[in-house]
Amino acid sequence: MISFLLSAIKIIILLGVLITIHELGHFIVAKLCKVRVNEFSIGFGPAIWKKQGKETKYTLRLIPLGGFNSLEGEEERSDDERSFSQASISKRIAIVVAGATVNILFAIIIYFILSSTGGTYVSNEIGELIDGYAAKEAGLESGDKIIEGNGQKISSKKDLKAVLEKTQGKEIEIKIERNGEVLSYTIKPTEVSSKITGIYLDDKCKIIAVEKESASERQGIKANDVLLKVNGVLINEDRNVALQEIGKEGLNIITFVVKRGNQEVTIELEPDYKSTYYLGVVLQPAEDTFLNRCINGVMQTQDFLFSIVDNLKQLFTGKVGVDQMMGPVGISEVVAKTDGVREFFEMMALISLSLGVTNLLPIPALDGGKILILVIEAIRRKPMKQETEINIQLAGFAILIAISLYVTYNDILRIF
Repeated sequence: MISFLLSAIKIIILLGVLITIHELGHFIVAKLCKVRVNEFSIGFGPAIWKKQGKETKYTLRLIPLGGFNSLEGEEERSDDERSFSQASISKRIAIVVAGATVNILFAIIIYFILSSTGGTYVSNEIGELIDGYAAKEAGLESGDKIIEGNGQKISSKKDLKAVLEKTQGKEIEIKIERNGEVLSYTIKPTEVSSKITGIYLDDKCKIIAVEKESASERQGIKANDVLLKVNGVLINEDRNVALQEIGKEGLNIITFVVKRGNQEVTIELEPDYKSTYYLGVVLQPAEDTFLNRCINGVMQTQDFLFSIVDNLKQLFTGKVGVDQMMGPVGISEVVAKTDGVREFFEMMALISLSLGVTNLLPIPALDGGKILILVIEAIRRKPMKQETEINIQLAGFAILIAISLYVTYNDILRIF
């Protein structure tokens, strides 16, 4: 019971904070643009607290799963000079975009703080060399600093990884600094081949997602299948055992036994292989200074932002299916399982960024859809018919509801 209450409190706090800052973004910019805000509300349902300000009523409602700003002239056009509909297009766009922008900025700030307090970044200085890999065979030494690769400056492990990915196994011109002297080496990176099945497992070995066009999808493995055996070995809901069996060398065919509904299904697949290229160096952490922690914060936050954009790109290009999306139920489960303050804030940052970016997509009923309508109005130099705009918003809302129901259904299947 206590565990359930703690989980509920975490979910309410997270959603409450993200919804509040989103609506505050709209509210503050509306006030700055001199647009009348009739009501600022956090939550839905019956009001449990309200206060009438000079012109705005502030309300706290029973169900903390949403919120809204009631702007004069937003739903129905108004002749009031301070109404939303009478404001300039630039002001209306600023008001609409403000909520998502605040969510994105909040996520960036939180993630930067977490990253910069979590330690420093990995530098370009070699700590160790791995036997059998290219760097040791080429003559690199511990203490060398890798400063350049194929003409590109290298100051961290991230830079080196980016250069190696571009080479695709071809020789690379490396410059290193040793005792104040710059030396050049031509090195062919060591290729390491790894198995790719295209399945993603949760902690209990339920398949939560299957990559599009992967070996698993081709052989009919589906999301929500539960992995029982790999190559005849009983998994017993141990994810580490499953990954160990999948990754065993010398096996060109992997045999899965999965539970699908009330049936056990045996599936054999030939995995795909992915080549990764390494120099075979273990790089040292940079000196633990305030500046280096900030640099680490910037680097980690940049990766964080790019990962969200990349996920959206995969969704719209079909590499990730709608069935792999997570809705409120799935998010609530993940939030409930967060362990410790740091992990909770990491999840808050992730959800805030996802909420902000998703809200800016040009889909009717989202903020991005409203922005698109305003851009069309600017191009046409006249507003869209109110009836047409309402119908577009209703159609978009219906589509979002349908997607939400589908995603929620998949969330429930993944949980149970």
